[in-house]
Amino acid sequence: MPEDLTPIPAATLVVFRERGDGPPELLMLERSAAMRFAGGAVVFPGGRVDAGDRAFAATHPGDPDDLAARVAAVRETIEEAGVAIGVDLPDLPAARRALYDDTPFGEVIAGAAFDPAALVPFARWLPHQGVAHRIFDTRFYLARWRDGAPDPAVDGNENSQLFWSSARATLAAADAGKVRMIFPTRRNLERLALFNSFEDAVADARAHPIDTITPWIEVRDGVDHLCIPEGLGYPVTAQPLGAALRA
Repeated sequence: MPEDLTPIPAATLVVFRERGDGPPELLMLERSAAMRFAGGAVVFPGGRVDAGDRAFAATHPGDPDDLAARVAAVRETIEEAGVAIGVDLPDLPAARRALYDDTPFGEVIAGAAFDPAALVPFARWLPHQGVAHRIFDTRFYLARWRDGAPDPAVDGNENSQLFWSSARATLAAADAGKVRMIFPTRRNLERLALFNSFEDAVADARAHPIDTITPWIEVRDGVDHLCIPEGLGYPVTAQPLGAALRA
């Protein structure tokens, strides 16, 4: 397989902030327009698994691929949004700068306990090879934002803005043309819009298998649709291909 088509392990984190008067809000980022992948689109924080993530995972028990992905999700969320999940860092801004300087995760959190159980597996997406110049094998995790934690702050590099919004409100913004949204983000927000609490989302995640989702094209009523499997918790499993943004 050509190197540029080899799937790149990646991870993303859906961070919930509970509200007393409505559905939970999710932390969303808008990618800088100049970014090659999903430029200008709203996404959850996340990115590729790097060598430091794998090195840290290798020193801990459990599935090394899953643990490396959890580390990547946490590291990327610190870098992109200044939010630390599953680890208490006495100087979060300094940790963020160190990660940006490519200091390995294990060195940055030295002396602090890391709790991978703070992340709950939710989904795994792997686009069909040939639809993009790079293919990401992305694991999605759920986590709860800790009350009293420092407010998120955009990195100003890969992302142009961040915001808290319910899944339904973000979908409505996309329908109104206010934000751009790639196909996996939309399908996951539609699923997340079903939940009225973090606990509801966790229960649903545990009730469905984490099968790798690879969308395919299928003709329905004479129109090409981009489709995903039934039975994995997604309320919408097909979208006309012409309306689907595929990064």
